[in-house]
Amino acid sequence: MTPATSTSPQSSPTPASRRGRPSGGSVLVSRPDLDFLLHDWLGTGELLARERYAEHDRGTVDAVLDLSEALATRWFAPHNRAADLNEPRMVDGRVEMIPEVGEALRAFRESDLLAATMDAGVGGLQLPRVVATACFSWFQAANIGTSAYAMLTRGNANLLLAHGTPGQIDTWVRPMVAGRFLGTMCLSEPDAGSSLADITTRAEPRPDGTHRLFGTKMWISGGDHELSENIVHLVLARVPGGPPGVKGLSLFLVPKHLLGPDGAIGERNDVVLAGLNHKMGYRGTTNAVLNFGEGAHTPGGEPGAVGELVGPLHGGLACMFHMMNEARIGVGSGAAALGYTAYLKSLEYARTRLQGRPFADRDPSAPPVPIIEHPDVRRMLLTQKAWVEGAMALVLYCARLVDERETAPDPGARREAATLLDILTPVAKSWPSQWCTEANSLAVQVHGGYGYTRDYDVEQHYRDNRLNPIHEGTHGIQGLDLLGRRVRAGNGAALDLLLSRIADTVARAEEAGGERAEFAGTLTAAAERIRGVTARLHAPEGRGAIPGAATAYLEAFGHTVLAWLWLDVHLATGDKRDSFHEGKRHACRFFLRHELPRIGAMLAPVEAGDDTIERTDPAWL
Repeated sequence: MTPATSTSPQSSPTPASRRGRPSGGSVLVSRPDLDFLLHDWLGTGELLARERYAEHDRGTVDAVLDLSEALATRWFAPHNRAADLNEPRMVDGRVEMIPEVGEALRAFRESDLLAATMDAGVGGLQLPRVVATACFSWFQAANIGTSAYAMLTRGNANLLLAHGTPGQIDTWVRPMVAGRFLGTMCLSEPDAGSSLADITTRAEPRPDGTHRLFGTKMWISGGDHELSENIVHLVLARVPGGPPGVKGLSLFLVPKHLLGPDGAIGERNDVVLAGLNHKMGYRGTTNAVLNFGEGAHTPGGEPGAVGELVGPLHGGLACMFHMMNEARIGVGSGAAALGYTAYLKSLEYARTRLQGRPFADRDPSAPPVPIIEHPDVRRMLLTQKAWVEGAMALVLYCARLVDERETAPDPGARREAATLLDILTPVAKSWPSQWCTEANSLAVQVHGGYGYTRDYDVEQHYRDNRLNPIHEGTHGIQGLDLLGRRVRAGNGAALDLLLSRIADTVARAEEAGGERAEFAGTLTAAAERIRGVTARLHAPEGRGAIPGAATAYLEAFGHTVLAWLWLDVHLATGDKRDSFHEGKRHACRFFLRHELPRIGAMLAPVEAGDDTIERTDPAWL
């Protein structure tokens, strides 16, 4: 980063979007942090000893991280602002966008990173999920809009690998792995957003085993574009005669273009772009309204969009949850990455922006100091650090659970990993989405008036991140899912397992002594409070309060989980005294002393049985 060229209090560094790489490292994500989390904390080396990952070693991990940083910096970051200012347009029924998006995706495709975790049999690299998640964070930090096409395609392909037929895998997954086709998920409709039970799109069976789909899908990320030869839509719809509600939903693979017998692109399917939604942020990703079966195209001379059933009839939602849960962790990862890059940029800004003098020495003749010298700026930076580094730890921990679920030698360890992942998925989606967006707000604040202009990247990061508490299940829906279902799964087995893992960390912290023992006591109190509130709300007389308490519970639960992870990270730093490890311990110190006490205010009304929310008359609003 170039320092300020003037010592005037009004001077400002050159905007981050116009500068080269700063001397302190990338302003996308911290490579030392990723190395520490992967190797010192999460034990990736132990994973690499397993048969599935036998072709890889520490050198592979370092090389793939290097490649990801280089590609993200070279191909994704430079057009992040341009894609925001020149959002996709619908022209004569087609999508037009800046060419840099396609160029970046071609570079990503050629790297083979799209199939980083997939089986070698379909062209994958068989990298651990935790490594691939860390790698992809570079792309999400550099350009969340362009990276979303890759994330959606990967999730689409993984669903088909799990639930598709061998023919579907050969026909549709292999071209996605090669980057020739991109993928989407089509759930929401104009009158059925998060309420999937109200989906009306219908799928009529045909004698040849296909179905013809009719209906409209709304808010479809990556729903239409010219970035690939084809688009593979995974669509929830109803087959006539099925049961009502979500139990009647089936899943269909509906391509934009049908394929010929030789796999070549054939006639256009009856999937029509009806319009593009214009968003506050995340503008580089098209967001489409799609009409299925409106008759604009009649493949085979018959109206309706041709679709193939994926998985069992009326079992569509269970199949779609494979992609939805992966996408929820992906959303959390994107939120963490956006928070992270804004933090690093505000940190560099604070180190070079000259303004004001120390509170205790206000000699007007003294030169101004970098604003990082002011305690309130350090407060904002430390808060960001605790939130964004904690969020990155959370999503990588969840990715590590995926690896454990799929490759642990002990079947019991696999089951425990699956159980922990189930209860933590709503947290992995919602906690980074909420608190890293707040971190983006603090990054704007650190920049002051400059942060509120389009000259600096932080205002765009804030707008981009604001989507994450909404899509893939809103913040409130995640709370209902966590409190209403997941914490009581298996008669509370998931919560018991999580609390036992927290207790294991507490025991190690108590044995370590010092402030770690202090934090162990604080964390124990928080965990017991979560246990008690959960029991209260799931008692017969408390269940009626669940809808009104779910969001507060989710936020308190999330803060408790993050406090646990921070204490575990603190233990992983050992006794190393360099700035990096001291910084980790100080962020833990801040989180346990300043952030974890928030759960008291979050849970107090719930513990008191307050019914203010439930008694709110809509007329009063």
